[in-house]
Amino acid sequence: MFKRWPAFTQFLQDCRVCLTNNAAERALRGIALGRKSWLFAGSDRGGQRAAFMYSLIATAKLNDVDPQAWLADVLARIADHPATSWTT
Repeated sequence: MFKRWPAFTQFLQDCRVCLTNNAAERALRGIALGRKSWLFAGSDRGGQRAAFMYSLIATAKLNDVDPQAWLADVLARIADHPATSWTT
């Protein structure tokens, strides 16, 4: 324990560090409960896309952004976005 004391007491120095991992476990609960549904993602690429979307949704929630409102805004504005925005 003494070898890991700085890591153990990190939450005392930074109030953003959580003492438990309950929030992370709650966030993953929906994925674990629906595991059988995701067995049939269709392909590896479909599974990767689902994982990408879960990452975006979880990040939005962590930043106090409504994921549904954010996605609706992105989809509403994406048609006006140029297909190529990089200049060479």
